[in-house]
Amino acid sequence: MFGRVAPRYDLLNHLLSFNIDRYWRWRTTREVADVLARRDAVTVDLCCGTGDLTLTLARRAAHRVYGSDFCHPMLISARDKIARQSAASEVFEADALRLPFGDESLDLVTAAFGFRNLANYERGIGEMLRVLKAGGTAAILEFSTPPNFLFRAAYNFYSAKLLPLIGGLISGSREAYTYLPESVRRFPGAEQLAEQMRSAGFESVTFHRLTGGIVALHIGRK
Repeated sequence: MFGRVAPRYDLLNHLLSFNIDRYWRWRTTREVADVLARRDAVTVDLCCGTGDLTLTLARRAAHRVYGSDFCHPMLISARDKIARQSAASEVFEADALRLPFGDESLDLVTAAFGFRNLANYERGIGEMLRVLKAGGTAAILEFSTPPNFLFRAAYNFYSAKLLPLIGGLISGSREAYTYLPESVRRFPGAEQLAEQMRSAGFESVTFHRLTGGIVALHIGRK
């Protein structure tokens, strides 16, 4: 499904979010700027898709940033974007639930709009914790449920009715853009995800609701 929409994925992300997705990624990068400033750090962006967050991180990082995904067509798009921008970044194919890294080998692990697609959220959080060094940081940027009733109702109408229509017309795959709002509804709320991170062993877990709570950015330290 993701492979089919890869050619129009970036265009639709910007169009359907009214370009606010750029701000969400910038905000994520700002929250982890302390790790990015270190030359000796190792950063991996999980579920990187076409590499938008990977590149946003790389532009600010003092070290090479790696992107990982299990969807090959998405990685081809990411690789091409990295080459065009001459970014200090590389991508590789891997399953976020079974990462090809030893215990305590990374300083920063991020995931933007892909974590909710994992088959098991607790395993995903546990895998993040496993590969992080002591003192390492995890950042999860993901769609969430707006707490305000009226705003939530308007957002639900947009995501359930308009988003699949527009996404389907442009990408040629209505299935993918029907899946998106359904996956958001199944995903844990911001408070619940924070509690799952704490239960897994993360400390100093915080989250920020962005754009009225459409998106939540979770930060946890090992």
